[in-house]
Amino acid sequence: MEKIFKKHCFDDFKWLDPKKIAVSQWVRMKCLYGCPIYGSAACCPPNVPTVSECREFFREYSSAAVFHFSERMKKPEDRHVWTKKINARLLRLERDVFLAGNQRAFLLYMDTCHACAECASTRSGCNKKKAARPAPEAFAVDVFSTARSLGYPIEVLSDHDQPMNRYAILLVD
Repeated sequence: MEKIFKKHCFDDFKWLDPKKIAVSQWVRMKCLYGCPIYGSAACCPPNVPTVSECREFFREYSSAAVFHFSERMKKPEDRHVWTKKINARLLRLERDVFLAGNQRAFLLYMDTCHACAECASTRSGCNKKKAARPAPEAFAVDVFSTARSLGYPIEVLSDHDQPMNRYAILLVD
């Protein structure tokens, strides 16, 4: 598996038992009462499983690779171009992991999907269903606790020029 990761130039990752992924109701509440795209993205709440369904979903897997990405942005909106490129690379990685015999490979992007310039507001209206994936936060993952449990850096950013640490999760069996 790690050979496939390296082939795609992903070498900053750590393995984690998916049962140790922190899933919390507060993450969903931050989506509901703080995210400007709540209800308008096909891979975000409320178009995703419930918090308890997400928790149960992670329990079905035996391994997860948590990928770390760090970048400084000149402007906050530059994040979307950066994450779109990395998410596309992650999707190719997921496909190669799947083709290597891991039929249950499932990726959580490091940020909102961004597969389309304009997102359909429902899963049924999604124009790129095969490429669309949720972010960890959409699946109620407490990324702060999960990243810190692995020794990765993550902080609330008070200024856009601070280094941003983002995380994607690939579930495998």
